[in-house]
Amino acid sequence: MWLVKIYVTLKKGLLDAQGKATQNALESLGFKEVEEVRMGKYIHIKMKGQNQQMVIQRVEEMGKKLLANPVIEDFTYEVEVLK
Repeated sequence: MWLVKIYVTLKKGLLDAQGKATQNALESLGFKEVEEVRMGKYIHIKMKGQNQQMVIQRVEEMGKKLLANPVIEDFTYEVEVLK
């Protein structure tokens, strides 16, 4: 069994309206040290797989086909063995 942690974020250079709104709210609450906020999604998947290479291949397919919009989003992931 494998644990996959997937992080989906807007591509650099795209306006992150939700991040900007959150940054403004933080500043209004007194957190003046915050310079930038970028929002995204975190996806936690437990899955079966014979080996790490197979899991990585399947996660790449999931990310490209469903979990991230390749036009505006990037995704990264971490794969670890569940004991």
